[in-house]
Amino acid sequence: MAGYKEETAKPCCECKAEDTCTFPSPLEAMKGAAKEKLMYIPAVNIEDTKTKPDYMATVDVDPESPSYCQVIHRLYMPVVGDELHHVGWNACASCVGQKGRPTHAYLVSPGVISGNIYFIDVKSDPKVPKFHKVIEGKDLLEKFGVAFPHTAHCAPEEIIMSFMGGKTKEGKYIPGGAGFVTFDPVTLEMKRRWEVGKQIDFNYDFWYQPRRNVMVSSEWGDPECFTNGFNPAHVADGRYGRKLYVWNWTERTLIKELDLGVGAIPLEVRFLHNPDKAEGYVGNALSSEMVRFVEREGDWVSEIAIKVEPIEVEGWALPAMPSLITDFCISLDDKYLYFSNWLHGDVRQYDISVEPPRMVGQCFVGGSLKAGGPVKRKDGQPQPEALKVKGVEIQGGAQMVQLSLDGKRLYVSTSLFSSWDRQFYPEMLKRGAQLLQLDVDTEKGGLTVNPEFLVDFGQEPDGPVSCHEMRFPGGDSTSDIWI
Repeated sequence: MAGYKEETAKPCCECKAEDTCTFPSPLEAMKGAAKEKLMYIPAVNIEDTKTKPDYMATVDVDPESPSYCQVIHRLYMPVVGDELHHVGWNACASCVGQKGRPTHAYLVSPGVISGNIYFIDVKSDPKVPKFHKVIEGKDLLEKFGVAFPHTAHCAPEEIIMSFMGGKTKEGKYIPGGAGFVTFDPVTLEMKRRWEVGKQIDFNYDFWYQPRRNVMVSSEWGDPECFTNGFNPAHVADGRYGRKLYVWNWTERTLIKELDLGVGAIPLEVRFLHNPDKAEGYVGNALSSEMVRFVEREGDWVSEIAIKVEPIEVEGWALPAMPSLITDFCISLDDKYLYFSNWLHGDVRQYDISVEPPRMVGQCFVGGSLKAGGPVKRKDGQPQPEALKVKGVEIQGGAQMVQLSLDGKRLYVSTSLFSSWDRQFYPEMLKRGAQLLQLDVDTEKGGLTVNPEFLVDFGQEPDGPVSCHEMRFPGGDSTSDIWI
């Protein structure tokens, strides 16, 4: 059962005062962290991908600041067409106190399409990030046969990054090469392939739990497919993922494959924050399930914890619309789980300290089911009105979610991936994506839109852009791992 009270993580007695994160456990971080004042979020050019580069946006999230809810700095990438997506750290709670490795100093920001890895200095001047180092995608492809970088997690001895495939000499996208590459945590140079032995079919996200000697990874699909939008026929053809991979952490070998079924498409992976727990979750996008994975009697098993049923509709591509769970996060006390349904448009809050998990909050943020649109429910149930915040109609649906360390503010962005945005929410190309905030009731449960918070990426100076994963300078609920 999730939820915990004891502070069991290893003390970080070597922490220095200048380190951003010096909390020895998730619970201490939850109780003692200062309220976030800045946020870093990738801005992806969706209007003109040929001449305008993506950039890392610095957003003021301090309600006491005169520039509240504004992009106060833009770090433009040196090339066009990166498709910035997920963002990690050079060092987090698992690395505090290591010589030459300041915590939360460099954002690790890969370009999914270019393959470039950008190490961005946010320590020297948090409001004005700058490039520290760049590794080009062609060098990673030449040395390790990898392309399409996705998740970066800092580990005690290295930085690990997942790659979703490779490319042929002719430039064709292939799933071959899917796996992991590590980087030196101080020099940030390429180091080695992480995994040993059997190659996996596809790759996407991962999370590790050292006390249990385990890492778990997921898989999106064939990059030739997902980079060009979604075709349901590719699912039946086996070109999208359905497995979780369980790894021996110290030996870096695959120990088990958990088959989650045809049409699962497992994406984001999170262990519980308590480092003693051999339990976590993965969001199955297409089958719209939150799946729990857990070690029982020495064996890893999976089970459906939460399922969102598809809705029969008309005026859409298919007769039934899945919710499409695309992201989730867990509060640092392991009590609440939050996930987004990108097509249905809602964000849900579940109490996972009880069995079965109980929904205690729900809030609609855009989506394909909003009233007045082309899609009609056939079950007679009401459709939510289009959400407007500060006079701006929210585009797309609830997608990436990020929770403040104290668990009281849930930030939501609305873009998934450029080719999928174009397919499912074409109006986003003209009007841009948005970043908004939901206020969280941490006692009884509940989610409400903060009417005073909105960052409209449709009003950027170089034209409308999309926005994706969020990071705070002091860490957050999806990037720090305790050992």
